Amino acid sequence: MQTLLKPEQALIYAMIAVSAVDRSMSDAELKRIGAMVRELPVFGKYDDTWLVDEARECGALLAQEGGLRRVLDLVTAGLPEHLRETAYVLSAEVAISDRRIASEEIRFLDLLAEALSIDKLTCAALERAASARQQKQ
Repeated sequence: MQTLLKPEQALIYAMIAVSAVDRSMSDAELKRIGAMVRELPVFGKYDDTWLVDEARECGALLAQEGGLRRVLDLVTAGLPEHLRETAYVLSAEVAISDRRIASEEIRFLDLLAEALSIDKLTCAALERAASARQQKQ
């Protein structure tokens, strides 16, 4: 495991962590992560064949004592300032993708916002945007 994540890896770690914190990674969450990695410009140079390996590494880290804090530290260190809100909104979108948000996911989003120095008003706007993108007819 490397000591510094590339920005794309940091975004993936944030998404995997929010999905895994409730000890249940739903199919909807995993599909949403895969779709975002394939579609979003921020992942344009990222080879998505490594997504499974990144998810496995992040999951192994989360399973360790103090793993959640370590993941948050890695995400924070790996993200330039202009991608911090991106990490938050992508994580919020993963959390809402299965139409339910567990209390552990809410707590993770709070910790992520704190680690990335994102204010509550911005968080609320990003959460609303993520929720709006998941609406059905």
